[in-house]
Amino acid sequence: MTYSVKEIFYTLQGEGRQTGRAAVFCRFAGCNFWSGREQDRSEADCSFCDTDFIGTDGQGGGKFKTAEALAKTARKIWGNKDGTPFIVCTGGEPLMQLDSPLIKAFQAEGFEVAVETNGSLPCPPELDWICVSPKNLDKLVQTTGDELKLVYPQEPVKPEDVAKLDFKHFYLQPLDEEGKDHTKTTVDYCLNHPRWTLSLQTHKILGID
Repeated sequence: MTYSVKEIFYTLQGEGRQTGRAAVFCRFAGCNFWSGREQDRSEADCSFCDTDFIGTDGQGGGKFKTAEALAKTARKIWGNKDGTPFIVCTGGEPLMQLDSPLIKAFQAEGFEVAVETNGSLPCPPELDWICVSPKNLDKLVQTTGDELKLVYPQEPVKPEDVAKLDFKHFYLQPLDEEGKDHTKTTVDYCLNHPRWTLSLQTHKILGID
């Protein structure tokens, strides 16, 4: 299998349970909820997406012919730093490409492997950390994991729709919408429903990738 990667880079995780943790981010090209083209946004399952996942022309991006080639590239980016190497597989929708052979190849290079997925595809069992961010209840098949991170508010999925799913941690993240600040609304919801923990996009606040 050839893996199409938009970008791969070293940074701090900005959201959710792993906020502040150093990680290699591997952003796969493509998504099953939106083409990535602005003319299609209004009809997308995730019309508020703020990520460029089209093509393979980003930092470190490209086409990798084997799982081992991609894993070794990620390991070079991590380098000889101390601590457990950590890689976050994201997109787009990473599970369109992230398969068991690639997860095992990452782990053979010493990585703890996390995924950030919309939950519409089942997660391979080898993953070390599963973060699901639901965008469409009708297409949600991955209903267990480590972390459920819901963008709020959004019409397709409300917190009460997913609050009883089998996850260890529940995060509510303010929708990043031009001209509107949903932070207070999200804070208020968390205060009134303590099952939910506030997640902020700290990478945007700090001005880092």
